[in-house]
Amino acid sequence: MLWKASTIHGFAIAASDGKLGTVSDFLFDDASWLIRWLVVDTGNWLSGRKVLLPPSVLGHLDESERQFSVRLTKQQVRDSPAIDTDQPVSRQSETSIYDYYGWSPYWGTALYMGGYGYVPPRIAALSSDQSRKQADDFADAGKGSGDPHLRSVEAITGYHIHASDGEIGHVEDFLVADADWSIHYLIVDTKNWWPGRKVLISPQSAREIDWMERLVHLDVDRQTVESSPPYDASTIVDRAYERKFHGHYAPVRPGDGL
Repeated sequence: MLWKASTIHGFAIAASDGKLGTVSDFLFDDASWLIRWLVVDTGNWLSGRKVLLPPSVLGHLDESERQFSVRLTKQQVRDSPAIDTDQPVSRQSETSIYDYYGWSPYWGTALYMGGYGYVPPRIAALSSDQSRKQADDFADAGKGSGDPHLRSVEAITGYHIHASDGEIGHVEDFLVADADWSIHYLIVDTKNWWPGRKVLISPQSAREIDWMERLVHLDVDRQTVESSPPYDASTIVDRAYERKFHGHYAPVRPGDGL
């Protein structure tokens, strides 16, 4: 199922012996577009401290109560390594969390998010060159102050979107798949270019993210975006919609086969 990130924002996190806090942000990998961490604001319980939890620890989702259960106790979370989530999160900090809980880190031994042995298609699809580059970046991150691929959903919301021939709007929200916690689409508000219309953009169309200028550069032109399948709050993004969407951006050419 696809969820808006803004919808999950504010969901409660319930430990086996009480509530831990609420979801205040997500940290994602800007190479694979996978959510690595949920940022949980513990409120008054831990004097405003925020903690990081990987999606793999999320259990039952109670949609009516707007909360996730987790396979942890409050004491376990209280004793976990303190992380300043307002600063770039280093690989060293991530490692300390995995070591504390006894989880296998997603960057090691081909395991992802807590050691459950699942490798999402987006990671499996990375080229060998990309994988080597990412491995080098991960190694460098252990020496530096922050992981170069770890980005905040809250921070990127509002970034301007530039097609290959000009601006089309800004990031309003994200659609996240709860099966593998991948970001499937960016919801883009085009009101400054195309009043009254919102569109979906696949991360596969994102050529580059300019963090200094707060821009997402696409490798498609404005006309391609304008003629893409319509999207609004009532749109059901099911398999039929996705086939139409991806067929629009990657049409079958003569000789490609079916």
